[in-house]
Amino acid sequence: MVQLADRIKSLPPYLFAEIDRKKAQLKSKGVDIISLAIGDPDLRTPDNIIRELQTAAEYVNNHHYPDYNGMYEFRQAVSNWYDTRFGVKLDPETEVVSLIGSKEGIAHVPMAFVNPGDIVLSPDPAYPVYATATLFAGGETHLMPLKKENGYLIDFKAIPKDILQKARMMFLNYPNNPPAAVADDDFFNELVRVAKEYDILVCHDAAYTEVTYDGYVAKSFLQYEGAKDVGIEFHSLSKTYCMTGWRIGFAVGNKDAIAGLGKVKSNIDSGIFQAVQIAGIEALAGDQSSVSEMREIFRARRDVLYDGLVRAGIKVEKPKATFYLWAQVPKGHTSESFVEHLLLNAGVVVTPGNGFGAYGDGFFRMTFTLDKERIEEAIERIIKIRNW
Repeated sequence: MVQLADRIKSLPPYLFAEIDRKKAQLKSKGVDIISLAIGDPDLRTPDNIIRELQTAAEYVNNHHYPDYNGMYEFRQAVSNWYDTRFGVKLDPETEVVSLIGSKEGIAHVPMAFVNPGDIVLSPDPAYPVYATATLFAGGETHLMPLKKENGYLIDFKAIPKDILQKARMMFLNYPNNPPAAVADDDFFNELVRVAKEYDILVCHDAAYTEVTYDGYVAKSFLQYEGAKDVGIEFHSLSKTYCMTGWRIGFAVGNKDAIAGLGKVKSNIDSGIFQAVQIAGIEALAGDQSSVSEMREIFRARRDVLYDGLVRAGIKVEKPKATFYLWAQVPKGHTSESFVEHLLLNAGVVVTPGNGFGAYGDGFFRMTFTLDKERIEEAIERIIKIRNW
């Protein structure tokens, strides 16, 4: 009989896989499902990027095993983009490594720096991969609650000193998922101070810095003095250029941390298809008008969804970034009961807050990665079956 390893047995069901399973069951019964659960942009990848891929795929030299660190030209494009966008100087040789999507790098980085029993600090609620990656490396996750009253910012003073002294690594994510909160200069400066004092490697997941609204401009963690001494930042082309399926990203920052992550990758994967990297160079260095257009489309959708939820009597804040709305479940419901109510009675799929951690209980997350017409239809369905 095949026996699963203990690390697999201890995993909860992957959140989005479970959502997909329930959606499939209803679809098989003929239900028209509107899914506002998963953050996967529906917009087309810009034409200039697609054309570059098509051209690059014609060359046989791009069909071989790529360098696991990434083509130098791609890493140079990342370096140039960081300089232009954030004013951060990066050495493409030592401070940039390519990733098969940022999720891959996040999943691998604890293997380089976390020994069995080591403590990793992780926000809650948060992207589930932070805790899963820690578990696979044999580490122990210490949760840092993200509370509404604190603007969903980590309260460093609330972390016990003995935990800080033992911690090897910290995951965090601003603009963040799922609460869609943003961090200010004071927060990032305090983050650097704490990381230096306790010798903690910061791993900042910056996937949503380009998905911003209403004049808000997100910053890179690496812009702050001393940040490169204590951490790295993960980014990808997925959200910025609507390239989620292309699986291309990068990590940048502290050269020793980048080298450690690169060593794990060299023993596990074979890098990104070179034609995709060449298309990635075009994304980063080419015409950026598509990014502004993407923001405007998502801003308009955000407003439709936000206004609709307010009309439905649901407490929600309008986000300055990401394509998520983080809302409180109505009285009389838990996260799970409300999500089930919407799914079974309205055919609308949203994500329960407790799927991102215990501190997400009492909330649910909605995305606005569908067109306005489907969002409006979802709102009307929700209002019709309102029981709060």
